[in-house]
Amino acid sequence: MGAASATPRLRLTLLGVGAMNSPRYPPAGLLVRYRRRQIMLDGGPGAEPAGRLAAWLVSDERSELRRELRALCAARGLLPSVAAVSIADLVIEPHPVAHTSHPTWGYLLRLPMASVAWAPEIWAFPAWAAGVDLMFADAAGWNRPIRFAGGAGGHMPALQVAEQAREHRVARLVFAHIGRPSLRAIDAGYRLPFGEWGEPGRTYQFPPRR
Repeated sequence: MGAASATPRLRLTLLGVGAMNSPRYPPAGLLVRYRRRQIMLDGGPGAEPAGRLAAWLVSDERSELRRELRALCAARGLLPSVAAVSIADLVIEPHPVAHTSHPTWGYLLRLPMASVAWAPEIWAFPAWAAGVDLMFADAAGWNRPIRFAGGAGGHMPALQVAEQAREHRVARLVFAHIGRPSLRAIDAGYRLPFGEWGEPGRTYQFPPRR
């Protein structure tokens, strides 16, 4: 019992699950807590962490929220960045994703006991997320892709993400970037074939509590 109680716990809290201009949720953001240190992934106004941060990592350095994120980071003496960060045996690494015409990223969190993917905006399922214990994913669209003008990518629909996640052996799928088409599907009572909807304030832990 002493060894188990001494095991550090990875805590992942969704501070927001909204797509851009969501009428219901603050922007998608994940607070990572491990060994008394905190790292923020994405987020923005309304999805802001409390307390000191070791880093504020972003998936898109040219996103629509870049000015707001720079201001939030500056207040904490940080810069929003795409970077790799490690805390003891926790490694957080950026990996490229297909999304738009400029480079965009997701993050793979690795511990000896678990792996987690943060991929809130994707046009194609990222191969590097295969087999993870937990994946936070895009649901900007529901049953149809959202295509950007000029063929510059877009958003994979939630139903396709669910299908691909199951095919890629993702153990648990949480949708954390929920757009208007998916909100309409939720309100209409449609169900996901695999995965679950993220909720602001929900915390996921490794090792899980029993």
